[in-house]
Amino acid sequence: MELNSEVPTLPPRDAATVIMLRDGAHGLEVFLVKRHGLSDVLGGAYVFPGGKLDAADCDAGHHRHFDRSPALLHSALGESETDEATACGLFVAALRETFEESGVLFATAIGDTTGAPLQDFHARLASQRLQLHTSAVQPWTRWITPRMPSVTNKRFDTRFFIAAMPHGQLAAHDNVEATESAWLPPRTALQHYWERKIELAPPQIMSLAQLSRHATVASALAEASSRPPPVIMPEAFNENGERVICYPGDSQHSVALRAMPGPSRLFWRNKRFEPEGGFEALFD
Repeated sequence: MELNSEVPTLPPRDAATVIMLRDGAHGLEVFLVKRHGLSDVLGGAYVFPGGKLDAADCDAGHHRHFDRSPALLHSALGESETDEATACGLFVAALRETFEESGVLFATAIGDTTGAPLQDFHARLASQRLQLHTSAVQPWTRWITPRMPSVTNKRFDTRFFIAAMPHGQLAAHDNVEATESAWLPPRTALQHYWERKIELAPPQIMSLAQLSRHATVASALAEASSRPPPVIMPEAFNENGERVICYPGDSQHSVALRAMPGPSRLFWRNKRFEPEGGFEALFD
């Protein structure tokens, strides 16, 4: 992963990603997939399953498959400026991308489910009687790519959801968009990043640092249900010849209220993003 120097010119595209969690032998674990090295967005980096909002995700016909009303989904997302159709579509996109990239389906069959394509999410909804578990994915944070260059020349408005791994299913990378996958405790994933075993982008670094403060899935889900998802639009600038990304609450950020725990800025050093105080500063 290299530092991008091209200023993004297009508005951010709506996207959704799901942080799947499970209780492991040594505490909370997170599912990560490695993006294909030729991907034009974070190629080779470890990310959470996710992707862009498709027009088909916003089809009103999907509503009959929801286990919650569109109004409740719109309220849960916490975005008064976002219309109900888009809010519902973001939940569908989160479930679809998780299914496509990991094989995990947050749904229950309520009738005949024979004969439908296994890998086409929208076709499966159209031809099968499924109830989508929209209540299983809880809004966690909302990340908007900086206007200044950071690690990509594309901008996204990504809603991060968290969800408990469904019982009886297995998560695995699709060998198309993702080439490897792993369940790791958040701190271990960050340790692998620090030891240069894996690559992570700033939203994943900060999300893992935030989740490292939870010992169980229940604890993380309780936090998600206790507050609206904070909006995090990093702001990038240069300081003493270094690229810096700062977050709400930092002295250089336009938003004074802190949005999440952990360091308030990351520095591009040694061809990666690091907090000022080193590895342990991620957990202060």
